[in-house]
Amino acid sequence: MPTDVLCLRPESDFTRVGVAIPDGLSIVFRAPDAPDVPTLMQEVRALVIPAVGPKLAPALFESAQRLRAVQVTGAGVDRLDQATLTRLGIPVCNVPGGSNGALAEWTVGCALSLLRRFAWADDEVKRGQYVPFRNRMVADNLAGLDGARVGLVGLGTIGAAVARAFAAFGARIAFHDPAPRDPALAEALGARAMGLDELLGESDVVTLHVPLLPATTGLINAERLARMKPGAILLNASRGGIVDEAALAAALREGRLGGAAVDVYATEPMTDDNPLLALEGDAAHRLLLTPHIAGVSRQASATLFRVALENVLRVLAGEAPAHRVY
Repeated sequence: MPTDVLCLRPESDFTRVGVAIPDGLSIVFRAPDAPDVPTLMQEVRALVIPAVGPKLAPALFESAQRLRAVQVTGAGVDRLDQATLTRLGIPVCNVPGGSNGALAEWTVGCALSLLRRFAWADDEVKRGQYVPFRNRMVADNLAGLDGARVGLVGLGTIGAAVARAFAAFGARIAFHDPAPRDPALAEALGARAMGLDELLGESDVVTLHVPLLPATTGLINAERLARMKPGAILLNASRGGIVDEAALAAALREGRLGGAAVDVYATEPMTDDNPLLALEGDAAHRLLLTPHIAGVSRQASATLFRVALENVLRVLAGEAPAHRVY
């Protein structure tokens, strides 16, 4: 029997979160660099891939004559060459919103850790600096989220979930998005629409929730970092390349920012020459780094995988795919 689906992530990813492979679905699991992947691509009718990973070579799809859809088990589709798949007429689908809860937890958790210096305090206490660092924290009059201005760059599906989470802590919400997905939510939250420069200048916390596109590459550069409110926090769990990492390192080193949390990088995995890794002293304590894991939790993964497989079954049954990106 011919193989229906090629999945470029291990089967254990599905089973460990309780998602069973549907009965009757002929699926093979391979690493992206497995030698038989090009051959398998010639016979499968659907390809399932993680949202995170290196770009897939456009040539991989040229001989995929039976391929009816590429299903991403996440929201981002930047691993794929849109021009090639559009020319070949191969639909690309994602799972929007499946990681919303996990991403909202990451953003709020990182904001609180940086604003209140939880991780920094942990290190100082373990170094025997309990009294002096406690005195410093009290003297610095650290603020929490209640009444803070949180500015979201992007108010799509993820941005909306993040806005709700911050609003639950009493934050005042602002956003920069020329076409917010849910204007009614923005109104219900009392969220204020702002231009990007205004948002950067007035927000205590800036959190990024936009895709990586030519228009967003380098969006937060040295000039825009300089416009941020002194002592503000920057959070990036969108995509690497949106923030100029060298400029961010400089802003932290110079003490202009209160802190930053980064989950995504221009090059992934993160390389040893990344300027963020060169920070020392207080600048290093103002930085939280995570390995592109903000949207990953057991609950989020179960939702993503289940919805992805349901959509694959829909396509193989001859129905129109759901959540088609292009």
